[in-house]
Order: sequence, then C-alpha cells, then structure tokens
Amino acid sequence: MDFLIENATVANEGTLMKRPVFIHDGRFAEVPADTSRAECIDAEGCYLLPGVIDSHVHFRDAGSQENVSATFESESRAAVSGGVTSVIDMPNTTPPTLTLHDLDRKAEMALRCSAVNFGFMLGATNDNVEQLLSTDITRYAAVKLFLGSSTGNLLLSDPEKLDVLFRECQKLIVAHCEEEAVVQNNLRNYRMECAGTERETAELHPLIRSSEACYLSSYKAVERARKYNTRLHIAHVSTATELNLFSNQPLSEKRITAEVTPNHLWFDDRDYATLGNLIKCNPSIKTNDDRLGLWAGLYDGLIDTIGSDHAPHPLESKKRRYFDAPSGIPSVQHTLRMMTEPFFNDCATSSERMELVNTWLPVVVNKMCHAPALLFGLVDRGFIKPGYWADLVLIRPSEGEMVTRESLRYRCGWSPLEGKVLHTEIVATFVNGTLAYRQGTLFPVIGKPLEYCK
Repeated sequence: MDFLIENATVANEGTLMKRPVFIHDGRFAEVPADTSRAECIDAEGCYLLPGVIDSHVHFRDAGSQENVSATFESESRAAVSGGVTSVIDMPNTTPPTLTLHDLDRKAEMALRCSAVNFGFMLGATNDNVEQLLSTDITRYAAVKLFLGSSTGNLLLSDPEKLDVLFRECQKLIVAHCEEEAVVQNNLRNYRMECAGTERETAELHPLIRSSEACYLSSYKAVERARKYNTRLHIAHVSTATELNLFSNQPLSEKRITAEVTPNHLWFDDRDYATLGNLIKCNPSIKTNDDRLGLWAGLYDGLIDTIGSDHAPHPLESKKRRYFDAPSGIPSVQHTLRMMTEPFFNDCATSSERMELVNTWLPVVVNKMCHAPALLFGLVDRGFIKPGYWADLVLIRPSEGEMVTRESLRYRCGWSPLEGKVLHTEIVATFVNGTLAYRQGTLFPVIGKPLEYCK
C-alpha cells in the first residue's frame, strides 16, 4: 500500500521542514502527481522522524531456548511501540553469538517473529579471534568486545589477542570498557565490608564499577585503536572524564566514536536511594556532574550515537540483595520519549519549547537515526530519502502520560520509569513502509535483516 503523510514537520538531516512524505512499495519516493490511490494520513501537529535505529539491545533470545526475561517477539514489539524500527542485538546470549552459525540461528528466529528490522554483533573471546577475522564482514553488524566482565561474561583478556584483533579487524569494534582488575578488587573489598549488612545496597555499584575503572579501560582501548588505526566505538560512556578521549570532528572523519544511553543521561547516583537495583547496570550510573557532562558531550559532538542498552531481567531477580541482583535496565520502549522529554515537557513555556525543539530535535535525530546508519554501514536506512526503506515514526507533544506497569510491553514487566510522566506521544511507526504501530495498537509486521555496506 502507498501512503501520503501530510502536514507533519519533518526532522531530517539537520532541518525541520513541513512537507509531504510519500511511501511507495515500502520505500520513500518523490510525491507523484496522482496520489489518489494512496492512503492519506493527516499528521498536523506531529513531527516525522526516520525510524530509530537502536544499535545496542540485549533481547536475550538466542533462538534455541525459552527465556523468562525476554523473547525477540516481546522486545521487538516493545521497540516498535517506542518508535524503534531497527535493532542490533548483542552476542552475550545463551549460547553466545560467536560464529555465523550462531548468528544464523538467531536470524532464523527473528525472521519468524521480529516486529522490527534486525542485525547482530559477533562476540570476541580469547578463543575465537582468528576465526572472527576470517568471517565475511558483510554478514554482521560489528565485533562486540568486552574489556570488563558483564552479563554473559565474554571477557577478552589476552593482550596478544587484543593486539591481533585491533591490528587486523576490518569491522567496527564496539567495546564495553571497564578495567577488570579495578572492578574485581573493588568487588572483593566491598563484599568483605558490606555483604549481609545494611550497607549492601545498590549505592555500592558506582563505587565498585567506578569512574576509575571506566576511564582506565576506555583510555587503553583508545590508545590501542590509535596505534593500529582501528575503527572503535566505545559503548555506553558513563563518565564526563571519558569525553576527553573523543573528538567532535564530523562522523565521517572519525575512527574512534562513542555512545551514550538515555539511562546515563536521566539518572544519577542520588537515584539509587529510591530505585535501588532497578537502575543497576554496567557500567554503573554515576554522579550528577557526569550526567550533565554527558548531555554537554552529546550536544558538542563528542558523543556520536544513543543506544538503549536494553537489558531486561525478571523483577524477582532485581529484588534480590545487591550482590546477587543482575545488572541491566529495560528501556527500548521509552528511549525516544526519554530523549524528547526535555523539550516537550510542560515545564517549558511555548516559546522556550520551540527553541529547544529547534535546537535539540535535529541532534536527537542525528544520534538515534542518521549516525547509527552511517557508523554501522546500514544499506538504505536512517534517512528520509527517496529510495531508502520507509522506516519512520510520528511523534507529537502531549499533555503527559504516566508510565504504568500496564503500559509496558517488555516481557519482564517492569521499568524504573514507572510513575514518571512523559510528554511525547508515539503516534505511529512504519517499518519498511508498513504501518506497524498506531496510537496503542500493534499490527502484525515482520522486519527484515539489516544489510551492511562492503
């Protein structure tokens, strides 16, 4: 079916412009002279964005077993209801995604049930570097490198193997950076002091997974990348200090780039007192100064992409004592709304809101749509251009809607945002030119495998 979307303000490639958008055969097209056979959508009062590309999700589903916290079907439905049209899934599943055989198994599963387009990273370990380097680079999104242990624990600790990977890898390396020795030393000390006492709370998390651990690991990764001219993307930057490692050159001129999550922009260490393990994630949420520094880095161009790091766990496991509770926050349903909240909320006057929209919405679109498409070399994604796949989201300011447990589509059924009021409404989401979500209703759509440039 063809669609003609009229009267929306289109946010694309740094501009905000009211113009019609036409969809033909699943792709954006020039508006033809005769649109009588198209379904017309009057989007007055809405902003039309390219569909969000979330390049960092943990859907937990490896296609071989039932998972109590998430499935590709449940989490992709949550994603599309939040304006996300493409995701790149991480390799630390059970079993881990280390080979094309593992990837193909996940892809076959996603082809049966994913409401969004999908791609996968392959994990690097001490045992598979040589095999990874011989793998067809057009088959996967990136190499995921864990320089600190996290959920799934695919830690690559052998310095010689790291040198080989950084020297010879032709694909983007996405690194989780926390210095393992620092984290483990902190963990031992705080376990001895606090385990089983009233001090065993999530407030220990930024002390154990500390700023020092993050900066030291990121610094080493960046130095190694500079030595070998490696394409390196530092995932979920959590400290303002790490921003000193990055440049604000245009993305096309960068070899070293950075990602931030909305959770590290929203929460800080004061929130552990009320939210506890619900905001326990790796790397940890840190100080308010770090949070504000990350916002500044986003605007200044030091940070290149926004990824949710969506990582669901059963609520009962998050309610355990701190040392036993898993790390991870479900967030893919609310990432776009979190990022637009600062300029759509009711705390701003009308003129202030418009100024913020004009300043920040192009930044959000760049970091959530354009930059992920360019960085990961996605074919025909991330822009509203004739010939590109028609992935898009319509949003509009609202009077405010409270996040409730009943509104969540995550299989885990909880969010640290419960009780928060958000002022952005996701009106509609299109995946490959097909209406996938509209004002609370999901439609049966299956996404496509992402394709990568050579």
